[in-house]
Amino acid sequence: MKHCVVIGGGVVGLTSAWALAERGHAVTLIEREREVALGASHANGGQLSYRYVSPLADEGVPLKALRWLLDPDGPLRFKPEASWQQWSWMLAFLRACRAPVNRRMTEKLLALGAFSQSAFSQLHQATRLDGIALRAPGKLVVYRKDEEFARVAGRVRAQAGSLEQALSHDECVALEPALGYSDTQLAGGIFTPGEAVADCKQFCLQLAKALQQHPNFRGFQQAEVSGFLQRGGDSIAAVRTSKGEIAADQVVLAAGLQSRPLAAQLGIRLPLYPLKGYSLTAPIAEGHHPPEVSVTDFEKKILYARIGDQLRIAAMVDLVGEDDSIDPRRIASLHKAVRATFPKAADYDQAIAWAGLRPATPSGAPIVGATPVSNLWLNVGHGALGFTFSFATADIVAELVSGRSSPVALDGLQLAA
Repeated sequence: MKHCVVIGGGVVGLTSAWALAERGHAVTLIEREREVALGASHANGGQLSYRYVSPLADEGVPLKALRWLLDPDGPLRFKPEASWQQWSWMLAFLRACRAPVNRRMTEKLLALGAFSQSAFSQLHQATRLDGIALRAPGKLVVYRKDEEFARVAGRVRAQAGSLEQALSHDECVALEPALGYSDTQLAGGIFTPGEAVADCKQFCLQLAKALQQHPNFRGFQQAEVSGFLQRGGDSIAAVRTSKGEIAADQVVLAAGLQSRPLAAQLGIRLPLYPLKGYSLTAPIAEGHHPPEVSVTDFEKKILYARIGDQLRIAAMVDLVGEDDSIDPRRIASLHKAVRATFPKAADYDQAIAWAGLRPATPSGAPIVGATPVSNLWLNVGHGALGFTFSFATADIVAELVSGRSSPVALDGLQLAA
């Protein structure tokens, strides 16, 4: 039985630990915070969007970005830094903003999403986690601009056998009556049945409890990882922490943005940069009219999801470095947007604001698999789709650690040479 040490207690690290334990490995999980899911997994959008996975890097994004930067309520903000990491990431991102690259990556992420949906189903059947507010109401992406909607609707209608449906404004309101309380006139929407929502934080807390009952789980260690004790230069013998060394046969690095400096100690450069996002969580009470369907506003890049008795509103990509403070102007923009789109959905005066850093690669694809260090494995760079993809990438890493091949083709998902 191999002893596997997983670094990181967010949704990616927890699912990795579970997948390894299920395959017969002894597992220890290290998390620096006092409990799991205090980083990017804490108050994210909650959507499990297995079929809506197009990466941010697309041919039209650079021009759109210029307009967004001029809009005080726009989805993007950029704060230039004297940082090689920021500018190298930006240059790589711009190189990825080409239609052929985007199409190939979208196909890759669609395959990963489909596998992740299956992997989540298996995990949920095995654990029967309670209290995670899991629903599958489908996803409605609404469009405000006629030309944008016409382009997407034409593609959807041309796809034989597609699950997606192109809907008019009236059909969007019929599907989701909460939209009828707004004065906004939509160009239309694309509905995908079967897409799910859940409370990512509660999922993490419940999976952590399930792990503690697993016969192969050796426990959580709350500690700061400071580095690694290497064996012969090409493998890791132990993980160095603030509470001592932990011997390891295999190490899985799933620590989000903190994976970058840890990998650098081993000579591995991870092309990760934080995409700062915000959310509001507003309570739903009697008399409110929240959306039941998961809704994404395409132009404003805001998503709305009912999670139990709360409405989650999540949005924005701020390229401002490792600053996770809450900007009141961005929160005011979210309040303005949700009050205009769903004016009667929740008690916005009681909404809780949150900001988090989502570790992203320039291409939008996570980095999964082997490294030049023989017993170090990566599960990083999921960006805004960590909840969605975590089940797939956990199973992939667990299979590779077990000496088997990946269940999904890894081209485009591995660490670049």
